[in-house]
Amino acid sequence: MPELLRDYLPIVIFMGVCIGLGLVLMITPILIAYRNPDPEKLSAYECGFNAFDDARMKFDVRFYLVSILFIIFDLEVAFLFPWAVTLGDIGVFGFWSMMIFLGILTIGFIYEWRKGALEWD
Repeated sequence: MPELLRDYLPIVIFMGVCIGLGLVLMITPILIAYRNPDPEKLSAYECGFNAFDDARMKFDVRFYLVSILFIIFDLEVAFLFPWAVTLGDIGVFGFWSMMIFLGILTIGFIYEWRKGALEWD
């Protein structure tokens, strides 16, 4: 039994270091943080004007549609790079498999375009 525990000793040490480092990184800002921010630090940022509504307001469903379409076509590009690199090795079967994949995505894109999912009125 002690030999089995000795095999897990590096994992226990690693977990101890991770927990210790995590605690140090969470507690240090609490101890050394500056607690009196000036008005400039508390002012509006990113968009340049003060918030005009609750942060928990509902988003329009078109926002979600555009984000889903972005993910779909982003994945298409992610599949194109490895396919292009290995095109010489995968041959004709790999080429036509990707053409079918691109065809299905193109049909989906045309469908979304005709349904007006890409319109932002």
